[in-house]
Amino acid sequence: NTLKGLGLLLPFSNEADLTEMVDASSNLSVSSIFHKSFIEVNEQGTEAGAASAGVIALRSLRAPEKIDFVADHPFLFVIKEDLTGVVLFSGHILDPSQAS
Repeated sequence: NTLKGLGLLLPFSNEADLTEMVDASSNLSVSSIFHKSFIEVNEQGTEAGAASAGVIALRSLRAPEKIDFVADHPFLFVIKEDLTGVVLFSGHILDPSQAS
């Protein structure tokens, strides 16, 4: 529903043409997509990972410099690729006392 809300409708519809992606002559469409991601930040650095629809891509990112940050208040974060500036992960923490 999230992707549909962002305007990605065709792959989920009966008009979808996925024949270039799979060896099947029948009409195919995407029924659902699952995604899970995590970000862990500690004194040793940052580790982020994501899995989508059975395709797993894990990345380990290291902070280029030490930054003192006390996460005792709500905040937003973005992790982006250095060369292109592409956002890899983004998120927010509303109540840090509830984090595990």
